Amino acid sequence: MKKSSTRLADGRELIYYDLRDDTVRDAADRRPLDRTVTTSEIRRDPLLGDCVAVASHRQGRTYHPPADECPLCPTHGDRLSEIPDSSYDVVVFENRFPSLAGDSGRCEVVCFTSDHDASFADLTAEQARLVLDAWTDRTSELSHLPSVEQVFCFENRGAEIGVTLGHPHGQIYAYPFTTPRTALMLRSVAAHRRATGGENLFDAVLRRELAGERVVLEGEHWAAFVPYAAHWPYEVHLYPKRRVPDLTALVEAARTEFPQIYLELLRRFDRIFGEGEPPTPYIAAWHQAPFGTLADLDGVTRDDFALHLELFTIRRTSGKLKFLAGSESGMNVFINDVPPERAAERLREVASS
Repeated sequence: MKKSSTRLADGRELIYYDLRDDTVRDAADRRPLDRTVTTSEIRRDPLLGDCVAVASHRQGRTYHPPADECPLCPTHGDRLSEIPDSSYDVVVFENRFPSLAGDSGRCEVVCFTSDHDASFADLTAEQARLVLDAWTDRTSELSHLPSVEQVFCFENRGAEIGVTLGHPHGQIYAYPFTTPRTALMLRSVAAHRRATGGENLFDAVLRRELAGERVVLEGEHWAAFVPYAAHWPYEVHLYPKRRVPDLTALVEAARTEFPQIYLELLRRFDRIFGEGEPPTPYIAAWHQAPFGTLADLDGVTRDDFALHLELFTIRRTSGKLKFLAGSESGMNVFINDVPPERAAERLREVASS
């Protein structure tokens, strides 16, 4: 992998990740852009104890442009985009309309391929590995920023999810705090440790799932399963079999196997609802240990957290979405219409090969 860093016309950082070591990246951003001005602010809810990012400047972000005006495609002639070069393998750049900025963290865009009409599932194993390497590099780099406590790599796919740019891409949020979901997991880890005399909860969950009926895919280094209490109609958790706190700690063998496992999983997701159905909308979310001090957790450290990816769709059946209505949105109590055992069975049935 070759990494080349440059600056866009408004001062934002852009990084090329290339498969070939001899690739030269010297194209300049020719757009007449003013410096990016953001108004991101973090506010803490005194009742719930969580944080909300207020970012009014995002109201003006790009919204469903035609394909020939996509800002994530490479620059061609006089059609200028966010990527100055005429081609690329993987690109990461600072979001022009970030939810988090400055002392409130950082937001980045990850373009998986220059092919506008592709999806992550269309990537080769070599391309998917390059994306993994980019995620890993950004996790490492962002963790050293003084305002960053947790790094979240994720992909929103599909208009039903709220995606406003059709080009295959994901995002990275670098939060200045530990997110509520991660904090809840860590509290559960601490409670389980106390109750069992030291057992790691993530290890216990993975061991139980591997012995059960909800396994979807299993390799030498990775395992994918539908969790016992899945929140979403079709939800899969992907774990490395050797517990590590974040992407930077993955061993080479796990990195090598990841593309085969993950690409197969995504291709199966596109087959859940049968042939002729539109691509399955999904969210793919990497859960990594925070980098800050874990206070009041009875000795639990970041090494007790288990890196894993959660993949789920909001589609519950053909042509129907799972809406977060009263119970889910009002009380955070999910109601799942598809038994997890049946979801796992369906994902085993639709092998892509």
